[in-house]
Amino acid sequence: MVDDEPAIVDAVATALRYEGFDVDEASNGHDALSSVQKFAPDLLVLDVMLPDMNGLEITRELRERGSAIPILFLTARDSMEDKILGLGVGGDDYVTKPFALVEIVARINAILRRVANLEMDVDIFRFADLEMNDSAHELRRSGNAIELTATEYSILRYFMLNPRRILSKTQILNHVWHYDFGGESNIVETHISTLRKKLDAYGPPLIHTKRLVGYILNKPSPAS
Repeated sequence: MVDDEPAIVDAVATALRYEGFDVDEASNGHDALSSVQKFAPDLLVLDVMLPDMNGLEITRELRERGSAIPILFLTARDSMEDKILGLGVGGDDYVTKPFALVEIVARINAILRRVANLEMDVDIFRFADLEMNDSAHELRRSGNAIELTATEYSILRYFMLNPRRILSKTQILNHVWHYDFGGESNIVETHISTLRKKLDAYGPPLIHTKRLVGYILNKPSPAS
């Protein structure tokens, strides 16, 4: 998260951490470039107007270095020319100030889903240290083969198609068991519990519970 206004950095970073993201912060271009190299983020939220380098210059520098990190621009400039310029240098999306935090989160999730789909091979889905071979119906975590039931596989596949997105029990029921399922929603809890045990045997938790809302597939925190 890069912005020279501390209040904006704090608000956006807090909202993203609440959604389960790990966030690094910078207030100028040079710190942003350094952070990208050290922190290796999945996405950069970047203010266009910064005290040393503007966001367009930072984006050009990253692209020249060969970095394909997705970039969401924040700016007070809302003309079509500015938006075209920002996207033209390699930005992925553009939000004008003032903005709603829910919009920032929604746009970040949308960008990350697009990127995740681009990173998938035809039949290989990847997230963190998980690799799902859809044609062979196989799952590995950190190279370790994990045996899943057909239902567990369907649930995890749904999560991997929607990384970092909260999925409700109803959504999981509708996707895995379809609309004609007449059972209880606690069947979702049961299957996710067994799925977690299998995944957690080879690393920190990846499926997290959002109380009263649902579940989310997200990378573990550094403390995990």
